[in-house]
Amino acid sequence: MRVQVNNPVAVGPGNSYNEIPVLGDNGANASVRTTRGGIVLRQTDPNPERVIIDDGALTGSVPTGVNVGDHFSGPAVGILDYSFGNFKLLLTSAISRVPGGLAPESTGGPGPGQISVATFNVENLDPSDPQSKFDGLAQQIVTHLASPGIITVEEIQDNDGATNSSVVAADQTWTKLINAISAAGGPTYTYQQINPVDDADGGEPGGNIRVGFLFRTDIGLTFASGTPGGSTTAVSVSDSGNPADRVNLSVNPGRIDPTNSAFNASRKPLVGKFYFSSKPLFVIANHWNSKGGDNPLFGRYQPPTLSSETQRNQQAAVVKNFVQSILAIDSQARIVVAGDLNDFTYSAPVQTLASAGLTDLPATLADAERYTYVYDGNSQVLDHILLSAALAGASYSYDVVHVNSEFAVQQSDHDPQVARLTLP
Repeated sequence: MRVQVNNPVAVGPGNSYNEIPVLGDNGANASVRTTRGGIVLRQTDPNPERVIIDDGALTGSVPTGVNVGDHFSGPAVGILDYSFGNFKLLLTSAISRVPGGLAPESTGGPGPGQISVATFNVENLDPSDPQSKFDGLAQQIVTHLASPGIITVEEIQDNDGATNSSVVAADQTWTKLINAISAAGGPTYTYQQINPVDDADGGEPGGNIRVGFLFRTDIGLTFASGTPGGSTTAVSVSDSGNPADRVNLSVNPGRIDPTNSAFNASRKPLVGKFYFSSKPLFVIANHWNSKGGDNPLFGRYQPPTLSSETQRNQQAAVVKNFVQSILAIDSQARIVVAGDLNDFTYSAPVQTLASAGLTDLPATLADAERYTYVYDGNSQVLDHILLSAALAGASYSYDVVHVNSEFAVQQSDHDPQVARLTLP
């Protein structure tokens, strides 16, 4: 059918297939729109008002460099098609981009006596990436995130990246990122991580992605003493008997139950114990199983089967149990659980994790602000920071910093987020 979409507005950036998700009539009657021009995926609303414009009928008809909120030189006219689980408008006449002026966000630093904790998926970072990617990520960390005290980092690859060798070390990747941050005017970060078993953690074949910590030592923050755990060593907790510092880790940092089948071909969570102004703080970095293999929202099977959720449910239960083991020793323990959980605030895996007594910070935002990722034009939450009751009950502020997901030019496909915490 030949269709005309009047006054289209982009709700996602263009992709490598020359596809751009849009709403018609400048988004009239579409909801919920983000504060920056996108549209939010909600539990009961997959946003069927989206349509994807495509150059499949006329090469060059789709403009490049499109960001969320951009408009176009005229209506989108073409043949309405359906492929790969989406309705697509194959343009029969070219349109050009009319920039909407969207700019990357910035956030502030911590207040007096506070520490900022961030999470950032850096999208398969390895030393073979161009220096411009390292410099771009560094600029975002320094300028847009205000150089957080602790960053849980996801998708750090090994030293030879996607080359499928036996290399698992990532010291060159970490060092190159740390040097880029310093060159951008930021502090000199230190890192902690544990190498995975070769080819055991999923992701790009040969890349050996892992989670880890970047942290500052110039702000009264230290990493607790202890022996780092091994790739297959499960961290455990014990009671020190010290009322001010009750919980000991058997290894620091340590992987949480790394041989559990819940983490087959998936990243293993990493816990680190820090001290800020002499107060213990536990941070758990995560990168759960991806949504690969799930049925598409508008695919032939309805409702869609979410086959990948089974493993994330298992992973959530493991991390929940570990959090509860800390809280069983010290109910006032200061715990941050952060990272790319690959699921939504309302999903069963995230709800399971939160049931450990954690506050999921994205869920505290208004709908129009609740997103860290844009997929097929749906703004959605995949990345999370969760706080234990002691931290959530104290003064804090929280911000998702939109610097990547809405833009055609990205340093990563995820937006970072920052929580500024008071340690009670």
